[in-house]
Amino acid sequence: MKITAFPLTVLTAGLLSLLLSACEGGKVLTPRKSQAGEIGQQYEEINPRKTLFGEGGFQLGGDGKGKSGVDQGGGIGVNSYLWRATLDTIAFMPVTSADPFGGVIITDWYSPSETPLERFKLNVYVLGRALRADGIRVSMFRQTYDNAGNWRDAAVEDDAGRKLEDAILTRARQLRNETRMQDN
Repeated sequence: MKITAFPLTVLTAGLLSLLLSACEGGKVLTPRKSQAGEIGQQYEEINPRKTLFGEGGFQLGGDGKGKSGVDQGGGIGVNSYLWRATLDTIAFMPVTSADPFGGVIITDWYSPSETPLERFKLNVYVLGRALRADGIRVSMFRQTYDNAGNWRDAAVEDDAGRKLEDAILTRARQLRNETRMQDN
């Protein structure tokens, strides 16, 4: 009986992939320095699943839920719905810095056309991976232009930051609901 090259190649590839898949999920041990009183070589288990993107890893698709089952959204360091909602909500302001892994967005000073003698600046912090009301914090700064030609710090309305947080949360919920509707 003569065996042709094609079936032999397919058989070899299949056996090789079966062999390599058997290595998945095993414990990885690495030598460590001996402590006082220990006899023989000591090993410690290392976790091969620790990655740059955290416990859940980077997700290009999927349901956006980590091992805990919490709706986290996306593969960035913070909740992607809150992140996108924040960018949507403050899109009228110039963004100076945006760090999706740290969850910090800093805007430059912005003067509304209705009030050119005052300007605002925002620091927005997305605080976690879950879409929750306490997952966003907004720090708002205000300055007014005085008669001497200088910008002076001024008080911000007490509830201005909270109103912006509420607008961001509302937009984040809309984005999450739109995503769920598309998945169904």
